[in-house]
Amino acid sequence: MDANEKKEVIKKKYQEIAILGGSCCSGSSCCGNSSPVDLSKSLGYSESDVQAVPDANLGLGCGNPTAFAELKPGNVVLDLGSGGGFDCFLAAQKVGSSGKVIGVDMTPEMVKKAQANAQKYGYLNVEFRHGDIEDLPVEDSSVDIIISNCVINLAPDKEKVFREAFRVLKPEGRMYISDMVLLDELPEELKNDSGLLAGCIAGAVLKEEYLRLLKKAGFSVEILNEDLDISKRQYGDLPVESLKLKAWI
Repeated sequence: MDANEKKEVIKKKYQEIAILGGSCCSGSSCCGNSSPVDLSKSLGYSESDVQAVPDANLGLGCGNPTAFAELKPGNVVLDLGSGGGFDCFLAAQKVGSSGKVIGVDMTPEMVKKAQANAQKYGYLNVEFRHGDIEDLPVEDSSVDIIISNCVINLAPDKEKVFREAFRVLKPEGRMYISDMVLLDELPEELKNDSGLLAGCIAGAVLKEEYLRLLKKAGFSVEILNEDLDISKRQYGDLPVESLKLKAWI
């Protein structure tokens, strides 16, 4: 599959999730039969987190970036791949009415779902925009903090994602990522598996390559945590981990 074909596979899957529910693992061997709540709790979300905006929690993450993103009142936050808005709403609680959260997602149905959730739960400091994280609909040097949860692995051109992140961050801006990376190369048949692509594995790159691309875009990088056990919990012992990191200008 070329880059456009990969994006279409991903859009179709996440369109289905937005309309019908389920997680990125639905229909594949990943994740077993875990509910979004159980998946989220296994990734470090609290009971109050998962109860705060239940309709927005679709079980699509591989970590909880809002827990380690050092968010403060007044921050302008950007979520790369905002889905139903779950992390955006948790971030909005931390930045308060003086702050703002922008969610960007390439699936129109997800943007509509997130907007409906914002209205339903009364979040006035959150805005959702339809767009590609490889070409962000965000102004230069306008964001204090970027968060992203299990999304960048889906982007065919990760170098463009990191360059775009660097562009929109203010001087001394920071990015907090939870994402799937490979610890060893996958066989070719798995790299071309559409289910594993939408399930956040087939599009992932080796950890060393991921870090290299971040640094090439201009970021300094600190690894905060590496969840190796997620391979057993959700991904059938494939050579993957959930990498949590901080990157800054």
